[in-house]
Amino acid sequence: MIQTGETVTMEVLDLPTDVLEGMKKLNNVISAKYKNNMLEVKCRTANDNLITILDYLNSKDIPHGRILSELPTLNDVFLEITGKELRD
Repeated sequence: MIQTGETVTMEVLDLPTDVLEGMKKLNNVISAKYKNNMLEVKCRTANDNLITILDYLNSKDIPHGRILSELPTLNDVFLEITGKELRD
């Protein structure tokens, strides 16, 4: 079964390490990375991933900016199944 669901990317000016580690423990979160003021959270398929992430950040008083939610691409799914990327 495919685990990869949506990827939520958002601008966060300061994200303490303990908040990032706590985010990794949220329901349906596969991974969370923070680099160059951008937070990227990969989630399993669920209806409330974005709400869960926003609620968590708000509970920790972490302000955020732009938010982008993307469904997996064909390449993402192929990579998960085969371990290789699609080629042209």
